[in-house]
Amino acid sequence: MDAQLIAFTGVAAGMVAMPGADFTVVVRNALVSRRAGVACALGVAGGLLLHTAMAVAGVAAVLAAVPALFRTLQLLGGGYVLYLGVRTLAGLRRQREREPDRERSAVSGETLPGGTPPGGAGAGAGAEAGVPGDGSRPLRQGFVTNALNPKAPITFLSLLPQFVPAGSPAMPRTLVLALIVVALALVWFPAVALLVDRLGRWLRGPRAARAVETVTGSALAVLGLVLLLEPLTA
Repeated sequence: MDAQLIAFTGVAAGMVAMPGADFTVVVRNALVSRRAGVACALGVAGGLLLHTAMAVAGVAAVLAAVPALFRTLQLLGGGYVLYLGVRTLAGLRRQREREPDRERSAVSGETLPGGTPPGGAGAGAGAEAGVPGDGSRPLRQGFVTNALNPKAPITFLSLLPQFVPAGSPAMPRTLVLALIVVALALVWFPAVALLVDRLGRWLRGPRAARAVETVTGSALAVLGLVLLLEPLTA
């Protein structure tokens, strides 16, 4: 591996590992289950694959040349991230409102409305704000969260050419660089999901789950607002 590839790998690793909406949505899903977290991580990697493919194909140049299209994608991406954050926080609020009913049911031994026994499935904040058995939902969340970030293809478009040696064919080299980015994402985000799942014994406790869901929900909401306000105030 030449020096430029080593340097690019380091830069790309920092970009992939940087905390943001991708990281937060993976953690949120991993708190629900290992399967949901890994599926969401794969969705994020799929979004990165789309962005790198767009950069290689030069589509990102169109986004840079058409400000209206770029702003539209920013608004869509910000709105989706904000939606995920608000939905998480709303689920926490509904869960807190049902806690008195759970406490009474635990004392009396009654079954909760909907047939859920006290302390059973769905009792935690993670279950309320989480992902059903359909594995496509966390996969879709990860993909959409990453794919609707219009800055990513432009970032790659400006970054990839810096690591193409002068005089060498651009297409094969940029494809290699793009594959490095996707490979890093396929390692990093599933690793995050598995680590969160491993720590789930503590993180999924009632208090810890509420705290983590509050942090991730708030982070997603704030990130969504930032993405929405940026094109509006530009």
